[in-house]
Amino acid sequence: MRSPPSTDSAHNPEPAGAACISCDWVKFCQGLCWVAVLLFLLIATNIPSSAAKPAQTLDAALLERLATALVEQTPKTDLFDAQVWLLATDTRLRRYVKDSGTRLRILETVYTQATHKLLDPDLVLAVMHVESFFDPYAISRVGAQGLMQVMPFWRKELGRDQDNLTHIETNISYGTTILAYYIERADGDLVDALARYNGSRGRLKYPELVVDRWRRFWQSRSIAEQPELQSSCDKYDLKACRTR
Repeated sequence: MRSPPSTDSAHNPEPAGAACISCDWVKFCQGLCWVAVLLFLLIATNIPSSAAKPAQTLDAALLERLATALVEQTPKTDLFDAQVWLLATDTRLRRYVKDSGTRLRILETVYTQATHKLLDPDLVLAVMHVESFFDPYAISRVGAQGLMQVMPFWRKELGRDQDNLTHIETNISYGTTILAYYIERADGDLVDALARYNGSRGRLKYPELVVDRWRRFWQSRSIAEQPELQSSCDKYDLKACRTR
């Protein structure tokens, strides 16, 4: 029977063959690591863009508007109009948001923020329908967060890292400000503005989805009362405009 090998490496040098095997194993592991890194970079660079996350240089005017919106007090709204809209829309939203408290928070915030920024609140609900299916805690594969799927980089650009984008009021404030800004930039062209919001300018897929949800589920005014919608339907011949 052999004696147990000494643990003193100075007196028991590692055999040459074992050293070679160890060296080859290290090189093999290093190679696997590099392959993993290259695969990750390849996948990451091919992830499509999503809502409210333009890849271009951030617009200083939009950043300023976001900052202003986040520090303003609750905007003033017409009480009667708000009550009518809330009662009508609550019934429709109930199928997606079961909790009455959460539902009311979403509707109240959508109405006040949208009307303050001259947006149709029904349009904002349509964007939410497409973006998050009304899940305040939704997070996309590229990191967009909340009801309107706002990207976290907006917080950093504004120096507001403390903002929680899954917080209903905060998310809607960010999202409606961004959407209103893009509508203004697009000179009222709703299709172009929605594509900008989604980061897919030049393609109709996203605007078609939003307009479809808007008209099928949330539209509370006739198309004749919505010139921006009418103009977009005529200009782009959207399929979503051919019904109802």
